[in-house]
Amino acid sequence: MTEKATTDMPHNKMTVRDVSVYYGAKQALFDVDLDIREKSVTALIGPSGCGKSTFLRCLNRMNDTIDICRVEGQILLEDEDIYAPDIDVVQLRADVGMVFQKPNPFPKSIFENVAYGPRIHGLADSKQALTEIVETSLKRAGLWEEVKDRLDEPGNGLSGGQQQRLCIARAIAVSPEVILMDEPCSALDPIATAIVEELIDELRQQYTIVIVTHSMQQAARVSQETAFFHLGYLVEHGATEDIFTNPTDSRTESYITGRIG
Repeated sequence: MTEKATTDMPHNKMTVRDVSVYYGAKQALFDVDLDIREKSVTALIGPSGCGKSTFLRCLNRMNDTIDICRVEGQILLEDEDIYAPDIDVVQLRADVGMVFQKPNPFPKSIFENVAYGPRIHGLADSKQALTEIVETSLKRAGLWEEVKDRLDEPGNGLSGGQQQRLCIARAIAVSPEVILMDEPCSALDPIATAIVEELIDELRQQYTIVIVTHSMQQAARVSQETAFFHLGYLVEHGATEDIFTNPTDSRTESYITGRIG
């Protein structure tokens, strides 16, 4: 009986403890603790400059690319410390993929955009296997029917919404465990946004997703968990419904009702 109860407990895909981030002498994040649930969408919300994107970039060590940036604390992917000295950062960024605010397809064909990752990570042992990965990834990203007859055309020739879905296909082609999304809809029109939001809901059946969004409506629509950041602190984290209807911190309530932002 006890064993069954344990199995039903929500599983943490990533565990963040005491994470602080510094840019030179300036501290941008303060002692963040957060459990990121497996196969769910966690939305990071808060005013501009509050540390949401800085935090997101800690989760796949994108901050390593900034010389003056220093990250302290511990972040586990399952049981593995992603800041351990022997971690293969290239592999980490395949396991924890990133979709950016502005769609950024490679200057290659649609096919090659998706095939690039599986090829460099050695995930396909034949042309046929690679073709299958590309087709599966484009189907999962809801793009296959729109592009299947023009896979040799440039990826950057697609519309903005299609380019963002191509970038999502590119991220999932390497079989990630977690997908990070940094305001993935901010450059998109409402129709493209609705398509990407629907896609996020489908992808969480298979992947753990963490999304930074400026739109509280979007957070309410796509996420199961919400974390509210303010001035570099994680103020409150919980079930999305609770955060939006019954926040425990007055700062969260002020942000949600539009009094701060």
